[in-house]
Amino acid sequence: MTALFALATSLLWGLADFGGGLLTRRTPALTVVVVSQAIATVVLGVIVVFTGAWSEAGDQLWFAAAAGVVGPIALICFYKALALGPMGVVSPLGTVGVAVPVGVGLFLGERPGLIQVAGIAVAVLGVVLAGGPQLRGAPVQRQAILLTLVAAFGFGTVFALIAEASTTTTGLFLALFVQRVVNVVAGGLALYASSRRGVAPLPEGGFPWRSLPALGFVGLADVAANGTYVVAAHHGPVTVAAVLASLYPVVTALAARGILRERLRAVQAAGAGLALVGTLLLATG
Repeated sequence: MTALFALATSLLWGLADFGGGLLTRRTPALTVVVVSQAIATVVLGVIVVFTGAWSEAGDQLWFAAAAGVVGPIALICFYKALALGPMGVVSPLGTVGVAVPVGVGLFLGERPGLIQVAGIAVAVLGVVLAGGPQLRGAPVQRQAILLTLVAAFGFGTVFALIAEASTTTTGLFLALFVQRVVNVVAGGLALYASSRRGVAPLPEGGFPWRSLPALGFVGLADVAANGTYVVAAHHGPVTVAAVLASLYPVVTALAARGILRERLRAVQAAGAGLALVGTLLLATG
């Protein structure tokens, strides 16, 4: 169960990142984040009302609220780092955030077996290589490295927080709703602040209404990924769930290959293979 839901998480996050990446070619990244999360918030609100999830309200929702604050901060740092580049360094470096939920799991007493430890090491290496790390070229600005690390550990913190935000299915709906509400508020404030500094929140042609279905997909896929991750973390070791869920860069790279016909570099193909080997070790360990 843990491996299945964690792999579903990586699939959903990978597709969401791919879709978000395409949308940000025409629309400012922060606008994509806010609009997609707003759509997801509306859908989750309807689910919360019809399932009576409000009855699950409790102190654990503070974890969801905290995840909602940390998430947009991590995204903003990540996008700024990508802007500073080079992307071939920033993208794979962003996966080091998996250390946060893995560390939490070890702190809580989880002790993965030898095969699982090997699987974790192989999978993490595969994810880094699948991002296509840039080994030559222009030097990386220190600010880009710092922003990437902040973003990575922010993503990892969201992993850890959302796993603690609920214990039941209806409680999960409520936790994800609270997280998304805080996401939209925090992202909206950031969008307002950037517009006050003269950054246009919309492309020249106005709001991209034709992109609304794609924006909805990105937001809902992100929500679904959070949900499947929580299920994975509750049904097995967090250390295993976190590493398998962090395989999403592989999905993004493969989607770019299959849909955009982007060529995979040799190091990316090797990384995808290692990630698959690591996944099999984790699933069988």
